[in-house]
Amino acid sequence: MSIRAVLLDLYGTLINIETNEEMEDVYRGISHYLTYHRVFMNRREVRERYFAILKEQKRQSPEKYPEINVEGIWHTLLVQENSKPLKGREKLARELARLHRGLSRTRLERYDGVKRTLKSIQESYLMATVSDAQRCFALPEMRVLGIKKYFDVRIISGDYGYRKPDPRLFAMAVEQLEVAPHEAIYVGNDMYRDIYGAQQAGLKTIFVDSNQGSKSYGDVEPDYYARDFYQVLEGVGFLAQGYADSSG
Repeated sequence: MSIRAVLLDLYGTLINIETNEEMEDVYRGISHYLTYHRVFMNRREVRERYFAILKEQKRQSPEKYPEINVEGIWHTLLVQENSKPLKGREKLARELARLHRGLSRTRLERYDGVKRTLKSIQESYLMATVSDAQRCFALPEMRVLGIKKYFDVRIISGDYGYRKPDPRLFAMAVEQLEVAPHEAIYVGNDMYRDIYGAQQAGLKTIFVDSNQGSKSYGDVEPDYYARDFYQVLEGVGFLAQGYADSSG
């Protein structure tokens, strides 16, 4: 056996993003947009309702690490406002989720070296992403940054109602790639959600020291420490060679 797959986190690892959901202009814009759909709420009402529904989603979740459903938040708001028939609500909820994301986003770019490194990894390994995100905006953001094509398997926490470090997310990825956990490496920027979570699922780990994420968690240590994304390929090679040596 050998290392056969590399799994990667998205935000803070591949994608350098910054959002601010507290900005008043976000909810002013959504308030104005809602008037085109005969929903009349001022920006404070939109903001308060959004966070109240979000909080209730988390409260009702049976999961240890609950994940929200952003489209569900907006759908609930539309139901409460008695807006549109059912089909119209579903479509509008997705539009509102993306509008909220777009208005609250202040930065979206790839980290240096990401595309070249992914291309090199793809030549030798199966690839997947395991990310805490919402599918309605994660996939378009991957597409616009030119990295969606590298991942046939995309595990997005918003689809399941729980988030990292829940080991089930990592287990689903290796199962869909048809590899064993010990044949996979996970690359992430958060010592708790990424490194601890992946290790609980039996994967080797590479920690990428980016401008985001928790840098430590208890006595957790990654199998390889990368100062930036340029070092990830070196880390994959190092762990793959170490596995080969121990197997031999």
